Amino acid sequence: MKKLFCSLVVSVLYTLAVHSEGWIRINQLGYLPISPKTAVFMSEEVNRPSSFSLVDAQTQKTVQTFHALKKEKNVGRMKSVYRLNFSAFKKSGRYQIKCGGWTSPTFQIDASVYDNAADFLLNYMRFQRCGFNPYFKDSCHQHDAYIVYHPTKTGQKLDVRGGWHDASDYLQYTTTSANAIYQMLFAYLQHPDSFSDEYDAAGLKGANGLPDIIDEIKWGLDWLNRMNPNPNEMYNQIADDRDHANFRSPTEDKVDYGYGPGKGRPVYFCTGRPQVRGAFTNATTGVASTAGKFASCFALGAHVLKPFYPEFAQEIEAKAEQAFVFGATYPGVCQTASVKSPYIYEEDNWVDDMELAAIEVFKLTQKSRYLKAATEYGRQEPVTPWMGADSAKHYQWYPFMNMGHYQLAKQKDHQKVSEEFIRQLRAGIENVYQKGLNDPFRIGVPFIWCSNNLVTAMATQCRLYRELTGNKQYEEMEYALVDWLLGCNPWGTSMIIDFPAQGIYPSKPHAATTAMGLGNPQGGLVDGPVYSHIFKSLRGIDVSQGETYERFQPDECVYHNCIGDYSTNEPTMDGTACLIFPFSALQADGAKQKKE
Repeated sequence: MKKLFCSLVVSVLYTLAVHSEGWIRINQLGYLPISPKTAVFMSEEVNRPSSFSLVDAQTQKTVQTFHALKKEKNVGRMKSVYRLNFSAFKKSGRYQIKCGGWTSPTFQIDASVYDNAADFLLNYMRFQRCGFNPYFKDSCHQHDAYIVYHPTKTGQKLDVRGGWHDASDYLQYTTTSANAIYQMLFAYLQHPDSFSDEYDAAGLKGANGLPDIIDEIKWGLDWLNRMNPNPNEMYNQIADDRDHANFRSPTEDKVDYGYGPGKGRPVYFCTGRPQVRGAFTNATTGVASTAGKFASCFALGAHVLKPFYPEFAQEIEAKAEQAFVFGATYPGVCQTASVKSPYIYEEDNWVDDMELAAIEVFKLTQKSRYLKAATEYGRQEPVTPWMGADSAKHYQWYPFMNMGHYQLAKQKDHQKVSEEFIRQLRAGIENVYQKGLNDPFRIGVPFIWCSNNLVTAMATQCRLYRELTGNKQYEEMEYALVDWLLGCNPWGTSMIIDFPAQGIYPSKPHAATTAMGLGNPQGGLVDGPVYSHIFKSLRGIDVSQGETYERFQPDECVYHNCIGDYSTNEPTMDGTACLIFPFSALQADGAKQKKE
């Protein structure tokens, strides 16, 4: 009887040890000394800590105790969740947090934590290159492409080699590529000192006297230039979802689009009218969403590349105004097309693209009619519609942040216009802020497909609004959004492949090289969590191999570190490119703090 009693006690204690656990989620990359610093404590059992301590990771001595804990709502199985704010502590070093009997992983507080972070993301951009691919040191898709949907050129060959593959497939879209180009142009223009020179123009190791981000921008703009060979002749995508055959190297892509296995892919002409979508058609109504993206990239690209490639800059500068006029002539959205599946980029807005195009052409030409046009377009969509919404279709409101609003807000010579669009920027932020107030991680974005791209966009908008106004009302959310991508989330994982090196990150992304044992695509930002009901509705998901994070899944959304989950763990080229600006800005902050 005594033996049985002892066995029961041991069993109960073991059960409690297994089920009464706690975790402290942190930004695994670290924190800048002079910045908001928060972590989140969560426990499966009721736990009411009254304080938490910051301890030196080496000596285990307490350096400061904090009593300002904020009780938050439960997350999934977690019955106790607290937000821990230690922003007041500014001394550099390596630390851990102790709270409720649990200890966090070690992290840094240092002005250098974001050094080289933006450059690390460029690894994925090089990995995604089409044409010559530096990762494989070989070329792919050398027969691209055969024109479709053109009234007189269908079937003809157009040289549109180059650019980037969109995600872990090999499709190429003007929609996402142009946004990636603009975001990289913007990041370099704002923080040129955040970028180094370690690779050449082909993407191979070795300096060439140009910042690596300029090499990547030029690679993208060369392709975009080919996709607009003549005035009023624009192309929206290369290939379609017939690509989704199996995991394979891009250099061994033998998908047959009707031209022979691996002998060429279709390039879709922008007709301004609906195009094939399998048993359906897409909802194309015009060309402005695509033409606007061409125009803004050509205008800003001409400015940024002029010191490096003056002749090329002159060539695309001449195309910028033409592209804007083409978009203005044919208003509406130009959606992507698919053949086999229901999944496309369902972009529904276009005035944001024309707004950005107009203000960039205004900056280029100083013609007042373009400033007026930008203002008029901007007033038609004061807030990007996903901001504050509970849901949206896939890429329905794209780009996810309206950079045209920011560029208009910067027009200090036109005070009323500037003030109007500062208000619009704030309105979008406020919508997301209000939705995030009840979230322990301060994440107010809808968990639609590619939610991490929304997180990145809102972090960017918060940062730019704060710089424009000096208003720090949303600063905590701004940093929380970045922290989310670097591990301060329910799952305790970074959302960037192989980053940070000593942290937890997506180790089994939905990527061909991973499946083939050729290595992970470093630097790629994965899609991120999706609503549970979206996840359950998708075709062909397999989470049998990898980390399902069953214990940590919130009620409303899921994330899996599994190669078979293309909905949450697939890296995307445009999301990665958009994160370059926030990381370059944080590196610039660190450089400034080193001098203080």
